[in-house]
Amino acid sequence: MDARPTLLVIAHGSRDPRHAATVSALCARVRSLRPGLRVEVGYLDFNAPRVPRVLERLSAGGVREVVALPLLLTRAFHAKSDIPSVLREATARLPLLTVRQADVLGPSSLLTDALERRLAQAGLRPGDRRSTGVVLASAGSSDPEAIAVIAEIAREWRHTAGWCAVRPAFASASLPRTADAVRELRAEGVGRVAVAPYVIAPGFLPDRIAAGAREARADVLAPVLGAAPELARLLLRRYDRSVADRARGDLAALIA
Repeated sequence: MDARPTLLVIAHGSRDPRHAATVSALCARVRSLRPGLRVEVGYLDFNAPRVPRVLERLSAGGVREVVALPLLLTRAFHAKSDIPSVLREATARLPLLTVRQADVLGPSSLLTDALERRLAQAGLRPGDRRSTGVVLASAGSSDPEAIAVIAEIAREWRHTAGWCAVRPAFASASLPRTADAVRELRAEGVGRVAVAPYVIAPGFLPDRIAAGAREARADVLAPVLGAAPELARLLLRRYDRSVADRARGDLAALIA
């Protein structure tokens, strides 16, 4: 049996079938990058299998250690409360199984690399940067920490990439909306406006971002991050960090 912990990718789930298809494609890319690593998917809602069912199956099959990796870009309600609660309840019934929750994916330079890839796919060229303002459009959150992180990503991305401007926008819970951010950039004299969805998979909120971009007549609308190779590498980076943290903790306990 492989001694490495199993990687359990925890996705939110959606009624939109494109969501689960994208998650499956991303996990397939992760497996291709790390042959032999067992990669499973569990959903919080809407899709099957649900997280508790996956953990039950893994435990029954002899797995003893799992790294649970939230497929989330910011640390908000799902990462702070929802997922820990689901994991606690499930593992309370599975005494032989140890589950460690990994960090969320963002922020990371790999995510901005993936955003750059999607903007290039949508037609932007390197020479367009100084005349292009970008709307960094995320799903949105009522968590102030998550909103602050998105704003900081926008500031850092503009500084490092050389865009004319980068403005955060949100599809729910927070303001401004995508259309408003596009209009603000236009009002400031920005000649070209691109919308970069800071979301992983298609669904209701990404569709709202796209609708806002069309409503305000953005010049460019990039695809969602999807199964970008940068995203797959980032999942493995978070997995490796969790495994290393666990090893350091075990060593410290032995020394003590």
